Amino acid sequence: MSASRPVRPSVPSAPTAGRGDPVLEETQRWEAEVLGPALAKNPERKERFTTLGGIPVERVYTPRSAKRSDERIGYPGQPPFTRGIHPTMYRGRVWSMRMFSGFGTPEDTNRRFRYLLRHGESGLSIAFDDPTLYGIDADDPEAVGEVGKCGVNVSSLDDMRRLLAGIPLGEVTTSMTINAPANILWGMYLLAGSSSRVPFGHLGGTTQNDILKEYIAQKEFLYPPRSALRLVTDTIEFATRSTPRWNPVSISGYHIREAGSTAVQELAFTLADGRTYVAEAKRRGLDVDEFAPRLSFFFNSHNDFFEEVAKFRAARRIWARVMRDEFGAKSERSMWLRFHTQTAGCSCTAQQPELNIVRTTVQALAGVLGGTQSLHTNSYDEAIQLPSEDAVRIALRTQQILAHESGVAESVDPFAGSYYVEWLTDTMEEETFRYFDRIDALGGVVAGIERGFFQREIQEASFRYQRAVEAGDEKVVGVNSYTVDQPVKVPRLKISEEARTAQARRLRSLRQKRNAARHAAALDRLRKVAATEEKNTMPAVLDALQADATLGEIVHAFQDVFGSYRERSMY
Repeated sequence: MSASRPVRPSVPSAPTAGRGDPVLEETQRWEAEVLGPALAKNPERKERFTTLGGIPVERVYTPRSAKRSDERIGYPGQPPFTRGIHPTMYRGRVWSMRMFSGFGTPEDTNRRFRYLLRHGESGLSIAFDDPTLYGIDADDPEAVGEVGKCGVNVSSLDDMRRLLAGIPLGEVTTSMTINAPANILWGMYLLAGSSSRVPFGHLGGTTQNDILKEYIAQKEFLYPPRSALRLVTDTIEFATRSTPRWNPVSISGYHIREAGSTAVQELAFTLADGRTYVAEAKRRGLDVDEFAPRLSFFFNSHNDFFEEVAKFRAARRIWARVMRDEFGAKSERSMWLRFHTQTAGCSCTAQQPELNIVRTTVQALAGVLGGTQSLHTNSYDEAIQLPSEDAVRIALRTQQILAHESGVAESVDPFAGSYYVEWLTDTMEEETFRYFDRIDALGGVVAGIERGFFQREIQEASFRYQRAVEAGDEKVVGVNSYTVDQPVKVPRLKISEEARTAQARRLRSLRQKRNAARHAAALDRLRKVAATEEKNTMPAVLDALQADATLGEIVHAFQDVFGSYRERSMY
């Protein structure tokens, strides 16, 4: 990093033990007179208690436990934003209810979008299938058996237009979970908006576009890391100049957690990726206060309720200090950590799937009490299949009950001042800075990826957890405890191969009708622009899309220049 490191907040030490410390004296009295006899009669369940991420948890927390100062907690809507980025939070407007949706053909998913909007969804979130995520056209032999199966298939600008037909794009914001080919899918969305007479500047939404976490966790990459990072920086620059309502990157810890990381690793690795994107954009010549307000984040909310709440609070505080101290941000909006939350898909079980409704509710509650700006709740059948309409509706209703019946939206950051939550927030902050030191010593995130640092850390954490589950030390209800020998009864949603047939037929028609000379010229220009780092590639991507180049053709044009990437084995 070329900028200076953020100044670590000082951590006040606990009061010195001895006479005159009333909290210590009362604690010692309680331990001797109350706790001791209780333990003698009924020993505790186990010798060592920890969070899901392995942080040791004490029996009770008191004012002496707190490492914090009032300045580090602050008030909502002011730095360091521990308590939230808005002064009123959900008292002004509840979080966006943004259900992750997509399957089959563009027409299939368009119908699901309309269904969700009718039932109260307040923002779209597009799930793409594996061929789209890997930049493969629907008629490519590699796409056989995968088209439309885990998301919607989009292989061309025409597909995107059909996906969004009739959706009020000037009113609804859209999140697109797409990474390696994010620049291309974003270009399709922008052009589809123009076709609906919504200018670029009026379109609101987010592209995930977080390629670093692909190398770290999800593995859907197309180009070598440094070339891929250049394309992300191109989108940040283009968004800064042309799309003021669009978030060009959603820096994502979700998939890091799904790969098996701990909560601290998710937090540290995600914010480290964010530091890298900011540094690259500044190196490009952008002023931090020009682009940073449009960066957003995406986190997982897992089963350990208090650990998740503390993670979200620590994330805001760390990011505010990083942006101010490391990158010299002057605007408070540049210091905001705005984030979307999704409940933990990896926690959903195929056994007794209806229990996933309970898990999702607890996880969603942690996201809300942690101050999320938008939320996706997983459907109870997601460990078995793409969600059915009934399951999606229950997941959405879960959010609506939290928002309108539970009372959790009435007070801002109600856990502030909790001895345990404040201690845990501070602990996660400290552990994140320790990871920052290790990553910087390796030469940064890209160097760490190339050396396998992140991959090994996650693999080891995942192995420890799986071993604990298999040993019965970690209880998973319905899996290794409280099991039943009954068949699973879930209405099945099946995606037929007709989706691939229909998409391939449309692609053949597109290729036959397009202007061959214009198409070839656009792809040639794209290669030339990609070959020099002096030009932004987004205008050339838009030109290629308007010349009816397909997703796969544009990806291959980039690979002609950048090459492809194969990760070395970590085993």
